[in-house]
Amino acid sequence: MDVGNPWVNIGIFLVFVVVTLVIVIRVSRTTTSVGDFYHGGRSFSGRQNGVAIAGDYLSAASFLGIVGAVALYGYDGLLYSVGFLVAWLVALLLVAEPLRNTGKYTMADVLSFRMRQRPVRTAAATSTLAITFFYLLAQMAGAGALVSLLLGVDSKAGQSAVIAVVGALMIVYVMIGGMKGTTWVQIIKAVLLIAAVGVMTVWIMAVNGFNLSELLGRAVDSHPDGTAILEPMLQYGTSGTTKIGFVSLAIALVFGAAGLPHVLMRFYTVPTAKDARKSVVWAIALIGFFYLCTLVLGYAATYLVGVDTIRNAPGGSNAAAPALAYELGGTLLLGIVAAVAFATILAVVAGLTITASASFAHDVYNGVLKEGKATPENEVKVARRTAVVIGAISILGGILAAEQNVAFLVSLAFAIAASANLPSILFSLYWKRFNTRGSTWSIYGGLFSALILIAFSPVVSGSETAMISGVDFAWFPLTNPAIVSVPLGFFLGWLGSVTSNEHDEAKQAEMEVRSMTGAGAERAAGH
Repeated sequence: MDVGNPWVNIGIFLVFVVVTLVIVIRVSRTTTSVGDFYHGGRSFSGRQNGVAIAGDYLSAASFLGIVGAVALYGYDGLLYSVGFLVAWLVALLLVAEPLRNTGKYTMADVLSFRMRQRPVRTAAATSTLAITFFYLLAQMAGAGALVSLLLGVDSKAGQSAVIAVVGALMIVYVMIGGMKGTTWVQIIKAVLLIAAVGVMTVWIMAVNGFNLSELLGRAVDSHPDGTAILEPMLQYGTSGTTKIGFVSLAIALVFGAAGLPHVLMRFYTVPTAKDARKSVVWAIALIGFFYLCTLVLGYAATYLVGVDTIRNAPGGSNAAAPALAYELGGTLLLGIVAAVAFATILAVVAGLTITASASFAHDVYNGVLKEGKATPENEVKVARRTAVVIGAISILGGILAAEQNVAFLVSLAFAIAASANLPSILFSLYWKRFNTRGSTWSIYGGLFSALILIAFSPVVSGSETAMISGVDFAWFPLTNPAIVSVPLGFFLGWLGSVTSNEHDEAKQAEMEVRSMTGAGAERAAGH
């Protein structure tokens, strides 16, 4: 498959890097306090934050993965889009405003508000770092996979070098600009991504006379399975196990987003609860538009590129979107899409890194080790050092995981977020009896049950596509554990709470008033 001129792809990408670095350096001059580093001084409007959330949320897996899934499997490929989009309704209706009102910098601020600080902060930081690590691995491995396709770099050393470059840039963005710099990178990337996808969608619809039926008809004629691509379960099959597995995946996707720490942290960057709500509405609108476009792009790739060409291309289904760009606009459009794909990875890993470094510095270093007595300056120093360590670990992990299943790593992050974080967040905000034991049991129970079930699933061993070939120690039949681990997280949160008499009524009342009205939130945030 032709990938155009790799030098054009690299050139366009370097233009993006230079422009964003200039912006980050300019923004860094206003990053003077701990609040500026963690939440950008709450200086972003609802609209700006909504665009940044879209930039944080729409990863390379969304852009490349869903277009490829639709091209190969039709209707079933759209199920990821639906899951990712519906997840935002959970965040909007249940989490966004109360979280913004109650918290300060991290998710652990909310979970530990009326609990004993040390055990809950430790548990929340543990789950945050676990989710962030697997999400980072997926993005870095995705960067390596993209290189071979878009830049014509086939050697392992070449892929490793590009992963190292992406990791180094990510560290620079976070070290220099903090949350302000990272937010502007995400805003620019979101605008570029949605504009590129929008232009390609209008182009394709114009070619088909703005008639969706014409587009679908051509896709059906070109696909070996014919009309089956317009019907469900082409990819997931009809057996009982695969149907339950699909339900489990849907649970992870729908409930995972509202527990993703790097998404939750974005709610703290706005000045008011109203702006938090507005930012999620903007995010839903942009993300919804993006996923509607993936329907058109996926079916267009089916007939313009061809199913066999996509399957045999470097990167497999991930090649569908770049190949479609080349068919439509030649080397220039492919170069733009390549740059947008890399920008997507950079923006997402920068958001993940600042979340992990903030969680470690604020929750572990200050909250647990220093018992809340660390100075803001020392906390930011630790956060910056943590960003370097996390960047180095993610570079090494990305190089090692370059050949692994990227979708598995992403689904693992979503499953852990839905199992460990969401039950504690909802219980903390909406259940008076919830206490320290319930919170720690819920977080650790959800976290370790998800990890254990995936370790003994067909994804790791015992199947043709397993991560470890030649061995079989899989006793859990599903590829995603959410159908078991999410209810278990809720159950353990309830069980731990009802078996403990600990309950701080005054703190609970304060949290309820603050989460619903926002009273006192500004003072808690240091304003």
